[in-house]
Amino acid sequence: MSDEDLMEQFQAGTVEAFNILVDRYSERLMHYLYGFLGDTKRCEDLLQETFLRVYRNRHSYQRIAKFSTWLYTIAGNLARSEYRKRKRRRMYSIQSVNRDNEEYELAIPDESFSPDRHTESTLQDKYIQEALDQIPPDFREVVVLRDIQQLAYDEIAEITGLPMGTVKSRINRGRTKLQVLLKDIYPFLIQHTEAEPELN
Repeated sequence: MSDEDLMEQFQAGTVEAFNILVDRYSERLMHYLYGFLGDTKRCEDLLQETFLRVYRNRHSYQRIAKFSTWLYTIAGNLARSEYRKRKRRRMYSIQSVNRDNEEYELAIPDESFSPDRHTESTLQDKYIQEALDQIPPDFREVVVLRDIQQLAYDEIAEITGLPMGTVKSRINRGRTKLQVLLKDIYPFLIQHTEAEPELN
């Protein structure tokens, strides 16, 4: 049964259809959220929040949209919001005094979000995640959606709200940055990946 058929059944009151969708997408969404944030515990929370919003807002879904696109849009919005919060938390602002008795701020990194603390991930996943963490989030999101989640470009454009040309450009630039970061460790990882043609 298609995602859209299941969603229609859920809208009609069949909760089992919702449970099937949760089973169908939980692992994929977890990979997406982890690729974006690199924090297993927080990603589990966001995964639950994503499906909670699907449950609460089920009647706002219309079949003219693919269910997967609608679902990833919800998860992506939550992930971007969490990333902005996390980025603000990463720096503690501390008042200090220099030699001239002038106040200034010291920025102290908060290491609580370091992805390499998650020992359950494989070594390869750890290196890939660390490389993903080093590229700008705008590039990271589209690379994860395309190369890890295997979504189509039109879906990525709809999820991110970006023009198709921008999506393809960011994928290319993100892949290039990853290749530079990973070439000495896993030279085979993305050599097979061809650049996406950019639209004018």
